[in-house]
Amino acid sequence: MKYFFNVLIMVSLSNLVIAQGAPGALNPAIKSEFIFLEKNVSFPSCHASTIEETKNGLIAAWFAGTSEKDPDVGIWVSRCMNGDWTSPVEVVNGVKNKRKRYPTWNPVLFQPEAGPLMLFYKVGPNPQQWWGMITTSDDEGKTWSEPAKMGMGPFDHLLGPIKNKPVQLKDGTILCPSSSESKDKWRVHFELSKDMGQTWEVIGPINDGIEFDAIQPSVLFHPDGKLQVLCRTKQGVISQSWSNDGGKTWSHMEATMLPNPNSGTDAVTLKDGRQILVYNHIIPSQTWGSRSKLNIAISEDGINWSAAADLENDPDPDSEYSYPAVIQTRDGLIHVTYTWNRTVIKHVVVDPSMIEPKAIVGGIWPEN
Repeated sequence: MKYFFNVLIMVSLSNLVIAQGAPGALNPAIKSEFIFLEKNVSFPSCHASTIEETKNGLIAAWFAGTSEKDPDVGIWVSRCMNGDWTSPVEVVNGVKNKRKRYPTWNPVLFQPEAGPLMLFYKVGPNPQQWWGMITTSDDEGKTWSEPAKMGMGPFDHLLGPIKNKPVQLKDGTILCPSSSESKDKWRVHFELSKDMGQTWEVIGPINDGIEFDAIQPSVLFHPDGKLQVLCRTKQGVISQSWSNDGGKTWSHMEATMLPNPNSGTDAVTLKDGRQILVYNHIIPSQTWGSRSKLNIAISEDGINWSAAADLENDPDPDSEYSYPAVIQTRDGLIHVTYTWNRTVIKHVVVDPSMIEPKAIVGGIWPEN
C-alpha cells in the first residue's frame, strides 16, 4: 500500500539565520552557524553529520571527500571548544590495503552514561554491501582507538546505528536503530548490546519492506517505558512503530501524519517529555522529492505533531538541506546539525522554551 500525499505544500518562510526569534514566529533559534567554511577544507563534498555532547563541549562528525560513494570519502570530526569549532580532521577512512580503499558512510557519535565516546560508521562500496565499524575515544574525540569491525560469533556482519544515534535504556542496554537496503526491500531492525558493545543481539526486521520501504529509524521515549521509532520511507510519509517491552518486539509499522520525500530524519525526546523531529516537510509527487526545506516539528504524544521551527526554506527545489542530527544538551538547548548543499555542515541551536507550536492542518506546513 502506498501513502503518497496528494496535496501541495504552500510555504513562504525565510531561512533561519537570526540570533533570536520574534514572538509567534517559527524561528526559536538562538544560534546558527557553519561548523567550517568551504574554502577552509580540502574536501569538496560532505554529508550525513552527527552531533554529541561530551563532558566539556560538543563534537560533530560527517563523511566527506570528492563525492558520496567515491573511495576517498572518509569520516571527519570537529570539536566545539569555548564556542568555536576546531578545524576538521579525518579520523578514519576505508583504506583496506595499498591497492584498495572503500568509501565510508553515515558516522554516528554516541556517548554512553559510562565508558568512552563511541563513533560508529559504515565502510563499503554501497549501502547494499557496506559493513559496520566502531572506534572509541577516551579523550572526548581528540584521539581514537584502532577501528574494529562490528560483530562476533553468529552476528559477524552488524551495521550498527545506520544514521541516527543509539539510546541507552534504564538497565544500561545500548539499543542501536538500524536498517538494511537490498535492491527491492528496505527494512528496519535493531542491534542491542548489554555489555558496552562487546557482544550484540539482533532484533527484527520489524517490517516486510513491501507495505513500507523503511530505513534510518530514530528512537523516542514515552511514559511507562514505551518506545517509538520514526523512519524514512519510499512511500511519501514518515512511518512509525511502537514497543512496550524495551525494544524486544514492535508493533505493525504504520504511517504518521507527516510527509517524507525519501530523506533522512532524526528525533529526540526532550527532558520535559515532549518529542522533537527534524525533517524535510515536503510532500513528494513520486518516490523521491526535493530537500529544499528543513523543519522541526514537536509533539506531546508522538502522534499529533505541530510546526515548531523552520530551519531552511529555499525556493530552488534543487537546493539541499538534509540528513539532520538532533540532541538536547545538559543546559536544555536543542542542537541540530545538517547537510547544507553538500558543501558544508550547518549547526543550529534552538531554545525549546521559545517554541510556539502551530497546527499542521491537512499535511500543510503553516505559513509564518
